[in-house]
Amino acid sequence: MHAKFAGNTSVDLSIEIAGMALRNPVLLASGTCNYGQELQEITDLSQLGGIVTKTITPQPRAGNRPQRIVETPAGMLNSIGLQNPGLEDFVENKWPFLESLDTQIVVNIAGHTIEEFADMAARLDDIEGIAALEVNISCPNVKAGGANFANSPSASAEVIGAVRRVTQHPVIAKLSPNVTDIAEIARAAEEAGADALSLINTLVGMAIDVKNRRPLLGNITGGLSGPAIKPVALAMIWKVAQAVRIPLIGLGGICTAQDAVEFLVAGASAVQVGTASFVNPNAGVEIVEGIRRYGDECGIQHIGQLIGSLQT
Repeated sequence: MHAKFAGNTSVDLSIEIAGMALRNPVLLASGTCNYGQELQEITDLSQLGGIVTKTITPQPRAGNRPQRIVETPAGMLNSIGLQNPGLEDFVENKWPFLESLDTQIVVNIAGHTIEEFADMAARLDDIEGIAALEVNISCPNVKAGGANFANSPSASAEVIGAVRRVTQHPVIAKLSPNVTDIAEIARAAEEAGADALSLINTLVGMAIDVKNRRPLLGNITGGLSGPAIKPVALAMIWKVAQAVRIPLIGLGGICTAQDAVEFLVAGASAVQVGTASFVNPNAGVEIVEGIRRYGDECGIQHIGQLIGSLQT
């Protein structure tokens, strides 16, 4: 796969993250592009740096009971519950299509025990063509009373370390914002062997039907995403960029090229576009084009000149 974007442009958008060559720094976020098939007819996936698959778990999951999505001012709440066909179905029925795409494929994995994470990573290590594993540590640790792995530096490190030991793929730890100090979690993941970090996952939120005085979501709470969380995500990228040396992938409310550039300037080496794709399925490609225009207008020769260039 060629790292450079194929179009005629003066700014070089190609970037390498943890050994993963991207033609540009824009990926579609996990859970928002499913496994690519639904979007292939309405957007050109080859124009993106990559896509991150919907989370895969060891066994199939039916997900949470409805209602599972609620629109909010400047965003949305989702409580899908990691619905997915399971690892073996993914390998047999989803991967052949993903493998055919002319873009990088990052596989997002989740488990309820450290052993499940490691087993999945080992199984996927046999699959050629995977660009990286994104490890979703925002999952309850069933052996530790249900607390999320992402809430604890030691638990985060245990998961990342276990995955790192069994795979040759680059390991990206996906961090939760629902913690006291995200920089502490980031450092623990880095020390455990993470090659890169993606942040942030969704914020915990809820919505209430005041007429019936009941939660609108079947699971009561859900994950808040969309433009509403962008300022939080941006601040966390900036904070973590000062705490670690490995590359960061920023996400959280990115809807425009300007949003993406802000994340790059704050310290991200790449970005993921999520909720915006529900409103505009072509958002990712449009953001790539917008970053290119910005670079040309500002006389930037390589996208790397933007990364971490914030003046404070």
